[in-house]
Amino acid sequence: MTRLAAAASLLALTVTALPATSATAATPMQVYGAWHCSNDACTWAKVRDMEEFDAANHWLIDRGDGRPSVNVVVLSFVNPLRLLNGTTDAGDAAGVPVGMNQQVVDYFTAHGIRVMLSIGGITYTGDWDSALAQNGALLGRRAAALAAKLGVGVEIDYENSNSPNLTGLQAFVDAYRSAHPYDASGADPTARLTIDVAAGDRWLSGIDQYATAHWLTTGNPVLDYANAMVPNKQPSASTATANWQEHLDGKPTYSPPIPPLAPAKFTGSLYIAEGSQVRPECTNFANSVQNATGSWVQNAAPHGAGTSAGLLGFMFWAAEKPSTRGVTTAPPNSCEGGVGAGATAFSVPVPMPPLRQS
Repeated sequence: MTRLAAAASLLALTVTALPATSATAATPMQVYGAWHCSNDACTWAKVRDMEEFDAANHWLIDRGDGRPSVNVVVLSFVNPLRLLNGTTDAGDAAGVPVGMNQQVVDYFTAHGIRVMLSIGGITYTGDWDSALAQNGALLGRRAAALAAKLGVGVEIDYENSNSPNLTGLQAFVDAYRSAHPYDASGADPTARLTIDVAAGDRWLSGIDQYATAHWLTTGNPVLDYANAMVPNKQPSASTATANWQEHLDGKPTYSPPIPPLAPAKFTGSLYIAEGSQVRPECTNFANSVQNATGSWVQNAAPHGAGTSAGLLGFMFWAAEKPSTRGVTTAPPNSCEGGVGAGATAFSVPVPMPPLRQS
């Protein structure tokens, strides 16, 4: 989730029309959020001055009329191996980046914004492998303890596409859920446990298949939902929806087959900061891909899983400074006119309501 993550999910053929959607009334979006990288390219390796933090990030809590622009912020990233080993060094305290502290969490929750911590990211794929091989269950317990300490949820961002340790990951999930059981009401922030998958089904296929089959069913859910991550560059509207349609359809010819994923069990993702360009997603909602795909996202029909139409909503990569080079979302590039305007256009609820379960 430097978001080079889903390069292989880009379509090999040109898509000329958006996939068909349900003819029923649009389903309100429930998840509308941003990954957050602090001001040091996603390491959170220093404690922030909160006055300076607010100046760089005020758009997240105020779209211009006092209402937040998002209803969830995912602080990215926690290194899984450091968390397992309880590492204390220049940028971490007991395995947690020092910038991911209670003050930052409270900054958002005071405005009704849910907070989660993302464990992993593509930079830490090898550390996920090492941590799961060492003790996946202990890692799950330590993640659960961190969630309880800060009052946050946890996102699994494990980007091994070739040989993921699914046994170790199952142990992680089991241990986390033993501490924080699944909560359909959403009332307990620590019970929110999600996973990242690729933009479509053709990358991270092993994790995608396992999570869809075992953790993201509507009949016996274990994880709350998945995020279909961004591809290697901002997609067109047709490419974005075609990627997301792959999750709805599944891949029955794969071995093992990837089952279809219920619309109510995932979000679609777009860039707000990418390279040297300020994206319309950040500053110009009318010309944005989220505007062009919003109707599809709210009406996408189930295709073998789930009963209700419409994805859960959108996630955006990424607030503040996601890379050492390129644009940030700090002023003058703050995103009230893109993400904030979208929150108004889509009537995004803040705080986040209980999520659809079917």
